[in-house]
Amino acid sequence: MAKAATEQGPPEAPVIHPTAVLDAQAEFGPGVHIGPYSVIGPNVVIGARTHVEPHVYIARDTQVGEDCVIAKGAVLGTDPQDLKYEGEETKLIVGDRTTIREYATLNRGTRAYGMTCVGSDCLVMAYAHVAHDCVIGDHVILSNAIQMGGHVGIEDWVVIGGLTALHQFVRIGAHAMVGGASRVSKDIPPYTRAAGTPCRLYGLNSVGLQRRGFPEETRRELKRAYRILFASDLNISQAIATLRQESLPPQVERLVAFVEASERGVTT
Repeated sequence: MAKAATEQGPPEAPVIHPTAVLDAQAEFGPGVHIGPYSVIGPNVVIGARTHVEPHVYIARDTQVGEDCVIAKGAVLGTDPQDLKYEGEETKLIVGDRTTIREYATLNRGTRAYGMTCVGSDCLVMAYAHVAHDCVIGDHVILSNAIQMGGHVGIEDWVVIGGLTALHQFVRIGAHAMVGGASRVSKDIPPYTRAAGTPCRLYGLNSVGLQRRGFPEETRRELKRAYRILFASDLNISQAIATLRQESLPPQVERLVAFVEASERGVTT
C-alpha cells in the first residue's frame, strides 16, 4: 500500500482517508486529499493540493495536475471502449485546476494516439464521457451528460451544452459554443455558435468573444469572414479563395485554416 499521512500529519503531507485503497505505485503531491472508499491504481500521479472526493476510481496510468477537484463517483483512467484496444500501455492526462464532477468517465487512449488529454482550468460536469484519444484544450466547459466518441478534438475556451453527442474524430474550434441536446457529426469552426440535431451554425459566438476581451475590430473582421464563408453564394472553396486574396488578421487566419484542414467537413 502507498504511504499515507494522517489528519495529524504535517500540513503539506497528503491526507488519505483510512478506507481508501492505494496502489504502491501511486504518487501523491503535497496537500493532496483522498476521500473515503476511493481506489487509486498503479502509475497514477496526483498533483499538489488536488482533492479526490469519496468513491472515486482512478484505474491506472493517469496523471492529474495540481489544484484539481475529482468529485464523488468519477471514474478516470479506465481502458478505452474500443474493440481495437489490445492492452497496450496508454495514458490519461488531466491538467491543473480542472474540476471533474460526479460520475464523469474519462478513458485512457489507444495506440493510435497513446493518450487522452484534458487541459487546465476545465470543468467536466456530471455524467460526461471523455472517450479514448480525445484531446481537450484549456478553459473548456463540458456540460452534464455530454457523450463523445473517440479522437474528438476540442480547442481552448469551448463551451458545450448538456446532452450533446459528439461523433468520433469531430473537431470543435476555439471559442466556439455548442447548444445543448445537439448532435455534432461535422467540425464546428472556431468563434461560432452551433446547435441542433443535426447541428447547424447560428452566427458568431459574439457574447463569448466580447466577454473574453476580443476587440471590436477583431469581432468585426470575424463577422465579415463568417458571412463570406457561411452566408454568401460562394461554396466553401470559393469563399476560402476569396479570403486568401487578402492579408488576414490572426483570428481570421485561424478560422480559415481550421476550415481548410477539415477532413469531416464543417458544420454550416
